[in-house]
Amino acid sequence: MDIAGRTILILGGPGLVGMAVARELLALGPARVVIGGLTRRETEQAVATLTAERAEEGGATAPVVEAVWGDIFLPEAVKEKRRAEILADPGFRALVLDELYGDLTDDVLAGSTLGALLLRVKPDIIVDSVNTATAFAYQNVFSAATRMRETLAAGSVGAEQVERLLLTLYLPQLIRHVQIALEAMKRVGTALYLKIGTAGTGGMGLNIPFTHSEERPSRMLLAKSGIAGAHTLLLYLMARTEGGPAVKEIKPTAAISWKRIGYGEIRRSGAPIPCYDAVAPVAVRDAFAGEGAGARVSAPTGAMLEGVYLDSGENGLFTLGEFETLTALGLMEFITPEEIAVDVVREIRGQPTGHDVVAALDASTSGPTYRAGVLREVALERMETLEREKGVDAVAFEMLGPPRLSKLLFEAHLLGRLYGSLEQAVELDPDATAERTAALIAEEAELRVRILSIGLPILLPDGVRLLRGPEVKCPPENGAEPDVTRLADAGWVDLRPANWGRWRTRLRAIQRELARAPGPEHGSRTDYAPGDRRRRLRPGALAAWIFRKEDGGERMKR
Repeated sequence: MDIAGRTILILGGPGLVGMAVARELLALGPARVVIGGLTRRETEQAVATLTAERAEEGGATAPVVEAVWGDIFLPEAVKEKRRAEILADPGFRALVLDELYGDLTDDVLAGSTLGALLLRVKPDIIVDSVNTATAFAYQNVFSAATRMRETLAAGSVGAEQVERLLLTLYLPQLIRHVQIALEAMKRVGTALYLKIGTAGTGGMGLNIPFTHSEERPSRMLLAKSGIAGAHTLLLYLMARTEGGPAVKEIKPTAAISWKRIGYGEIRRSGAPIPCYDAVAPVAVRDAFAGEGAGARVSAPTGAMLEGVYLDSGENGLFTLGEFETLTALGLMEFITPEEIAVDVVREIRGQPTGHDVVAALDASTSGPTYRAGVLREVALERMETLEREKGVDAVAFEMLGPPRLSKLLFEAHLLGRLYGSLEQAVELDPDATAERTAALIAEEAELRVRILSIGLPILLPDGVRLLRGPEVKCPPENGAEPDVTRLADAGWVDLRPANWGRWRTRLRAIQRELARAPGPEHGSRTDYAPGDRRRRLRPGALAAWIFRKEDGGERMKR
């Protein structure tokens, strides 16, 4: 797509790759580039750097460059809080847990940092260079689980320990992140979402020697790779979602370097490293005896660690030897952020790089086949024959979810019993249909039993009484007044006139669709059902139409 005149949001913009991407995109004339970072300081500094660089280059009017900041995985109310602060505060924990484990409501969407940002910025293009897998994996669920087990053993588990563990679980966080991103992008009309992902091991295998653990590889590193893979598959599904943006992912499989080379104070996690010297030799058996052993046998020099360093961005500062080892042939090797940025721009502009993982998955997965399509007819015909021979209409077993499917199948079956064809059904009277379906349910015990036995209540025409079995698939919340409209739509066979009026509207839409469709003599533009199925009230066909058209669940790719 064309970049000129667009609004572009770069998540993780102050990072090594984000800055390289911003430089490439700013040269192509977007109207607005929004740099999203974790902290205000780093984000405003990144914007200042980009603005100064553009001013030095001169030329065309510079695009608007803006700074936004905050943790995109948290509610906006706590977007600038550190994780340790959130975990320590009961109110903050409750806020995050509600967003993470509750339904994705409008309030949750607008209250999340990411959702609020997208709704506010309305980006045409998003380049997401946040290392999502690292952000989640390094919360370290293994450590949280160990602490939980220790407190269990001591018999002192409280709400705080449970909440801390729940807040550390990876998949709920990743799932909610993807849900928020997709829903917000659909609402604002984002055209393209490009993720810069990770393999977790810099492209190396499970024999990777670079690990902060005696395990090789460490569980946290494997968790990082696992999350990265799960994220990729969710993006693959996002790319197949009607109404969503085009989705791409570039996944570098080498170390990304470098930002700068210099000499000075060495910082780890933003803090300088104090220098210590040993006081005197000590016996091995005494060197690790008790807490504070290190303080007893060493003393600070008063200086901070300094040296020549290579700033690798997210991975920290490396010495000459560390960088030489990491990037050696046969080890992790490396790729520059500028090369990644070039791939990003080419993919945005529709020039394939061969590095889009989503496209690669799309090309290498096995989809529907011609053989299966032919055999589908064999299966349908055989099942129809058996139903005629046995005198049974099974309709639904409620093993293929959701309950809404079973509800639609039974309602369509009732229509089929009353009206022989589409032409007759489109003229149905809602009040008369409500009476006739209620009579059919009352008269035919087998049909009634089938519905109730799989967990579907039957809402009678008056809307205040229902028939139910021991199990209900869509019950009201405990202690809450039943929301009849919502529950009936989700999984109750609904005999009310209003519902049959809704079915009449659907059937008329199907009739218009069939009338407009060009016949096969005009080519292959229209999908056709064999024989007379196009005009028969087939429950499966009607439910499929509703799922495709009314519920927006149509498959995009075959």
